[in-house]
Amino acid sequence: MHDLTPRTRPAKRPGAAGGFHAIAYTVATARRVGIWSLWKAMRSKNACKTCALGMGGQKGGMVNELGHFPEVCKKSLQAMAADMQGALAPRFFSTYDVKKLQALSPRELETSGRLTEPLLLRAGARNFEPVSWDVAMATLATKLGATDPQASFFYFSGRSSNEAGFLLQLMARVYGTNHVNNCSYYCHQASGVGLGQSIGSGTATLDLEDVEHCDVFFLIGGNPASNHPRLMTQLMKVRRRGGKVVVVNPAVETGLVRFRVPSDPKSLFFGTEIASHYLQVHAGGDIAFLAGVAKALFAHHAEKIDRGFLERSTENAAAVEAQCEALDWTDVVRESGVSRQEIEAVAAVYAQAEKAVFGWTMGITHHEHGVENVQWIVNLALLRGMVAKPHAGLLPIRGHSNVQGMGTMGVTPALKAQVLERFAAEGIAVPAHRGYDTMECMEAAHRGEMRVGVCLGGNLYGSNPDARYAQTALANVDLVVYLSTSLNTGHAHGLGKETLILPVMARDEEPYVTTQESMFNFVRISDGGKARHVGPRGEVEIVAELGERLAPLCPSFAKAPLQWGALRSADAIRGWIARLIPGMAPIASAGETKAEFVIAGRLLRDGRFPTASGRAKLFAHPLPQRRASEATLSMMTVRSEGQFNTVVYEEHDYYRGQERRDVILMAAADLRRLGVDDDELVRVRAETGEMLVHAREYPVRAGNALMYYPEANVLVPRLLDPQSRTPAFKAAMVTVTKANPGSAAVPQTAKNGRRSGVPSFLAHVLGRVRRPKLKSC
Repeated sequence: MHDLTPRTRPAKRPGAAGGFHAIAYTVATARRVGIWSLWKAMRSKNACKTCALGMGGQKGGMVNELGHFPEVCKKSLQAMAADMQGALAPRFFSTYDVKKLQALSPRELETSGRLTEPLLLRAGARNFEPVSWDVAMATLATKLGATDPQASFFYFSGRSSNEAGFLLQLMARVYGTNHVNNCSYYCHQASGVGLGQSIGSGTATLDLEDVEHCDVFFLIGGNPASNHPRLMTQLMKVRRRGGKVVVVNPAVETGLVRFRVPSDPKSLFFGTEIASHYLQVHAGGDIAFLAGVAKALFAHHAEKIDRGFLERSTENAAAVEAQCEALDWTDVVRESGVSRQEIEAVAAVYAQAEKAVFGWTMGITHHEHGVENVQWIVNLALLRGMVAKPHAGLLPIRGHSNVQGMGTMGVTPALKAQVLERFAAEGIAVPAHRGYDTMECMEAAHRGEMRVGVCLGGNLYGSNPDARYAQTALANVDLVVYLSTSLNTGHAHGLGKETLILPVMARDEEPYVTTQESMFNFVRISDGGKARHVGPRGEVEIVAELGERLAPLCPSFAKAPLQWGALRSADAIRGWIARLIPGMAPIASAGETKAEFVIAGRLLRDGRFPTASGRAKLFAHPLPQRRASEATLSMMTVRSEGQFNTVVYEEHDYYRGQERRDVILMAAADLRRLGVDDDELVRVRAETGEMLVHAREYPVRAGNALMYYPEANVLVPRLLDPQSRTPAFKAAMVTVTKANPGSAAVPQTAKNGRRSGVPSFLAHVLGRVRRPKLKSC
């Protein structure tokens, strides 16, 4: 199944992202799953299944939080089409044993079909076997009932509803464990920790309307053109009003240079220039860049520093100012990879801004100093008072649609003091032991200390760094349970001694109303809908039944005032959420009134912060030293525009001009320095493993490289930010050497070079559009 043969290289990268390519993709997808069926599904009153930007809910599908229509992107279509696919063939698991499953690519697993019946891989067996729901639930409940609760862990993705997430974490506490965590620990946990220490709140300080009316948007360490496409509409509006967009990214991404917003005729036909300034920093060089901008502000635009705000509303500003004055420009330029002239130009742009928004993604958080990265962004915003004012603020651009909601629902190892008080007031005892975060759960499993792992959505195996370690860790667990809609690499590689897969309904199929929280702290309401297949169950129903089955097996359940049968009702769960989770009182009546709302206390407006002192805090973190050397490259894992998180919908990456995923994208200077030809087969080595891939030229800052996640996770070490425990997926040190094609294992690749979903003639036309030209600062 491993194809290492060179292929005809794809057409050049397009001159702009979005546009007619996106329209063609929409048409092709609609034809594949049914035009009317897709239209009805996309227009239903359900929150979008992909990113947390915010679309759908009670304003209707393809409508954003401000009521703008149409708001849709490839991610939404990909996820919906995946949920609309047919069921897995009855003989699938008799044909595909574990070894054959492991030979399938992420895309092949995803497109195999919907899961419709529980599946059990017994100890020593080679094939999953279908079992009844009664057998599946009895297997899980019996195992949990016979297990020390502290030898179990519960992992949550951001796909699930607030109701399912809340109920499962509540059940885990009653059961007796705090080993409760979510996928944020592998993505934006550094944002939550960094923001919490700096301003007292771990979420965005502004709403979508603020973004539309800012005059400068800093986009740091992210590629929303591929991963959050609807944000491009807001950036288009900023540029159209004469505002600036400052992009900070080691690689030049097509959509961040020029984008064609399909819903806007002018942008569609003529394109929109996105980046007014594009800074190609080194991976991990963000603090040096941000501190350099602050240094230039103090030196050349001192009158623009908001001294009054700093005195009234912050602390430790003097330490940051002293650090900036002491910085040597030579160090700033060397560590950031950006010239002093470019940094000073950005400082001048910021100095003239009246309303600045700072947005960032995992290019900031996926470092061993991720929290410090976030806090330097906050420093820069606070220096000019850009946090507690209209149309300005801080925006962690979160991935999955309800990952922020999982945090709000208490899906964390340690509950906040106010939540603990409310639990106690309701007579619900919370275990006293310290809960493990996600990596600590994996480490405990690797030591053989975990007996049961329950995963509500997601792909725990595929989300982990050091893929071999993750596989070994999960293999030590007696029973690993996945609640999933379709197959992923975790079902092939992340296997326990026994593995149970429970098929669940998609959000728009559930027979009850649920809620989700966007990255703007906006709680949306999903109506659910008609089931597409017989067999899958709603997540709330599964968790409530598990609670019912555990009640007679675990004495701790008798002490909690919970009627698990009644908690099959999402309305009943929302009643508990309203009482136990601060700021969520309006959710109690959401099922009846369908009233969506912004969580109270999240949007900062008055210059006061929810910290102990009522002030925000600046942090004078020193410049990190780059670990890359002449012999190594700093490799960043990235997603393609044909995937979402670990789910790969397409092998090609149209915006980057790649028709396959077994590649390492490198600067031309690095190819020449290493004596490697473009598209030559190379061996990429790291401390955790090696891969055989094709080296290809790409406009990335020399000394850095890009590889596709999750396949490249085998090269990512378990290097963590010490404060947030977020893995450093954007800082894997690798070596690249020429290789012999037959000498090493490689990841799954595309079976052909065709751009699936795009008519061949249109792909050919679109592919011939010139590459974007990058403007200098």
